[in-house]
Amino acid sequence: MEADTLTKIQAQFAHDVHEGLTASPKHLASKYIYDHKGDLLFEQIMNLPEYYLTECELAILKNNRKEIANLFLQNTASLNLVELGAGNGKKTKILLEQLQKQSPNFRYVPIDISGNALLQLKNSLSIEFPSLTVTPKQGTYFNMLETIESSESVKNVILFLGSNIGNLSHSQAITFLSQLASGMHSNDMIFVGCDQKKNPQTILNAYNDPKGVTEAFNKNLLHRINSELNANFILDNFLHWESYNPQSGTAKSFLVSKINQKVQIAALDLEVDFKAWETIHTEISQKYDDGLISDLVKAAGLQITAQFSDKKNYFKNYILTKATSFD
Repeated sequence: MEADTLTKIQAQFAHDVHEGLTASPKHLASKYIYDHKGDLLFEQIMNLPEYYLTECELAILKNNRKEIANLFLQNTASLNLVELGAGNGKKTKILLEQLQKQSPNFRYVPIDISGNALLQLKNSLSIEFPSLTVTPKQGTYFNMLETIESSESVKNVILFLGSNIGNLSHSQAITFLSQLASGMHSNDMIFVGCDQKKNPQTILNAYNDPKGVTEAFNKNLLHRINSELNANFILDNFLHWESYNPQSGTAKSFLVSKINQKVQIAALDLEVDFKAWETIHTEISQKYDDGLISDLVKAAGLQITAQFSDKKNYFKNYILTKATSFD
C-alpha cells in the first residue's frame, strides 16, 4: 500500500474518532474495528454457532452458484468482480471457483479498509487460484470504485456480502445504493446480502455470544485508539451491550462506561469525559424483509432482478440492476 494512502486512512481515523467521541451521544464507526486483531476476532465470530449469518449465506452461494455465475456472465465478454469489504474471501471463493470454470475472462477486485485482510486474501488466492487476476485496493469504497474501469463493454458486478449493508441506517443505505447506481451502466449488477427479520432472540444471540468474542470485537475499537492514537482507555471499564427492535428490525451495539472516568487521547490532544453508564454507539445491524428491501432499492433507482434464500429464510441475496423506469 502506498504511503500517502496509509496516511490518508490514518488521518481519517483520527478525524472520525475525534468527531465521534466529542458528539452527543458518542459514537464510533464500526469499520474501524477491523485491523489485524479485529480481522481475527471476526473470523472467530463467523465460526460461532450463534452467528447464523455466515452459514446461511454460504449455503445460498453453494446451492445457487451456477445460476448466479450465469447471471454475472450474461451479456458480456469481460467481467470485473468487485467486492466491497472483501475480508478473508471465504464465501467469495465459491463464486470465483465457479466463474473460473465458466469463463477465463474476468478479474477479481477486492476492496477493503483493512490492509491486513487484503494481504491475507491475496496470499491465499495466489495458492488456491494461481491463474486468477486479482487487483486488491485498500481504501474507502467509493474512492476505490472510481479507479476501476467502467464502460458498456466491461461489466462490473459489485459484491456486498455478509449483510454489510445492514451496517447502514435506512437513509444511509439509500444514499449508498444511489451512489453505486450513479456509476453503473445498464449491464452492471450489484449482488447484495441482507439478513432477514426473524425471532428476536436468535438475532440477539448472534451479537451477544456467551464466550465474549463479540464483546472483544467491539472493544477492539478502543484497543485501536489506544495503540494508534496514544490513548489510555481501560477496556474493562466498558461493557458490551446489544439491543434489538423487532419493529424496525434494527440491532445496535454499544460500549457502556461502567464508571465516571476521563480518557486522554494524546494524538488528538483530547480528554474525553464519561459518566457512569454513558454509551458509545459502535455498530448497527439492520434486518430486512422483502417490503423494506423493495422500498430501499426503488428509492435508489434500482430494481431487483433475482433473489436467493437459504432454507430457513434467515438470509437473502439479491441481484440489483439499474431501474429501467420509475413508477
